[in-house]
This record gives sequence, C-alpha cells and structure tokens, in this order.
Amino acid sequence: MEDLDWIQRLGFRSTQWMRFAESPAAPPQADWKPFAEQFAAQARARDVRISAIGAYYRNPLDPTQTEPARAVLRRAIEVAAHLGVRTVSGFAGGVVEVEWNARGGNPVYKPLENYLPQVLAFWEPLARFAAERGVRIAFENCPQGTWRLPVMHYNLMSQPAMWERFFNQTQCENLGLEWDPSHLLCQFIDPVANLRKFGARIFHVHAKDAFISRPLLEAYGICHPGVAEHRFPGLGQANWGEIVHGLLRAGYDSDLNIEGRHDPVYRNHEGGPQLEDTGLLIARKTLEPLVGKED
Repeated sequence: MEDLDWIQRLGFRSTQWMRFAESPAAPPQADWKPFAEQFAAQARARDVRISAIGAYYRNPLDPTQTEPARAVLRRAIEVAAHLGVRTVSGFAGGVVEVEWNARGGNPVYKPLENYLPQVLAFWEPLARFAAERGVRIAFENCPQGTWRLPVMHYNLMSQPAMWERFFNQTQCENLGLEWDPSHLLCQFIDPVANLRKFGARIFHVHAKDAFISRPLLEAYGICHPGVAEHRFPGLGQANWGEIVHGLLRAGYDSDLNIEGRHDPVYRNHEGGPQLEDTGLLIARKTLEPLVGKED
C-alpha cells in the first residue's frame, strides 16, 4: 500500500488501480474478493477514490494473449462492479501479420479498418458483460510506438480516425476512451477540438502534457529524439483551462489522473535528481484551480 501512502502525502484524492493483471485479484486467483476489498478499504482510509482499474496493458488481439486477456478483463469488470468503480481501461490491441522479404519475416501491424469485425467480436461481448454490471470500458489512446507516434505498433485506438470508425460500428454505448491529450499533441492534433467531437466517449482522463520542439522538428523531422516529449501539466503546451472546460461541457464525470514518470526533467533519475514529487505537485497546482478541491 506504499503507493496509496505516497498519493495521500502529496494531497491527491483519487488514483487509478494500475497493473491489475499482476495483482492478487487477477486470474488465476479464484478468491479475489479479500484482496480487492482490502485495497479499496485502504484507499478509503486515506480518503482516496479509485477512479478506474487499468487491466491488461498488452495486446489482447494477439492470439497468444487473447484468452488470458479476456479472463483478466472479465475479472477486472467483476472487481470494478463489486467495488463500485465505474471504469475498466486497457488497450484495444492490434492485429499483426508477418510480411516476408529478403531479410526474413517482419511483424507488421495492420490498420483497424482491415479487421474491424474481429475487433468488435472480441470487445462487444466484454462490453455487454460490463454493461450488465454497470461498468464502462475505456481504451487508452497511447500509440505505444517509437517517437510517440502510432507507427508499427499494437494500439489500433491511438488515432481519432480509428475511433470514428469503431464508434460508428459498435452498438455498445459503454465502450469509450481513456483520453490522454499528450498523445494527441504528439500527433499534432488539437486536444480541445478533439474533445469537442469525442467528449461523450471520454470515460477516464490521463492528465499528461506534451511539448513539441519546433526548431528540432524543422531541422530534423518528426522522427528525431526530443521533437515530441511528454511533460507534466503546466510544463507543456496543452491549454488545460480549455480542456477542463470542454470536458465539463461534454458531461465528463470522472477524475483527472496525473500520469507521472514521463517528464524528462521532473522524474526520478537513476543516480540523479529525484524530482517526480515536484512534477506531480506542479501538475496538481495547475489543475486544481480548474476543478476545485473537495471538502
């Protein structure tokens, strides 16, 4: 429970239960309720709300992972329903094929539109299972690719064009987004305009900022170290006032969960400065005036 102590010490009031698949509440453990209830009780004792459960942050559409992923996601939904947590989040996954050339086989991730029936076949039964229990599923929009771009990697829900196709096809209203504006900024997408279009599908938010170095971009192009980097809110280029305003206008009903570890300066460097607490406090002081502080 060290993370909960850390959260309380820094003055935060909510957290996301991450690494659920590695916890004692996940399969193959059959008796999950004692640990889940203990974790929830420890959070309540510190006045910390569990805003979402992060489940199976790998590729559930990889045939070698599909069944374990389904089991973990179903369990996460059961745990969320039991604890009164409204949202389970994770990666939608991606379909990989092997293309052969003179140098051998290379894995190539194919775009969503080629495999939309398979994607829906995996996620819609889980969405119906979740809806029966009052739970929503939110897809993380991190590209998981090199240079922070959706290039040759496994998250097919990293690009708004794919969101549009997916949401136009599914009948499940409880399938939505775990929305992170930093991943939009790194693709040169305006987060404010984006949430005007997709705000109703945003179920959970990772509050992370980004900074695009225009001099590096113009000199070396987008695929260069340092062109796009993640930062804490308040240290990047996102307009957080407009973002929070847009989220509230869209009816957003959850928390802003600040995602640490990514800022190149305000992080705990091995053998160097330990600055992550400072970065988290900068982010909190940036966001708190926009949402108010609960009594």
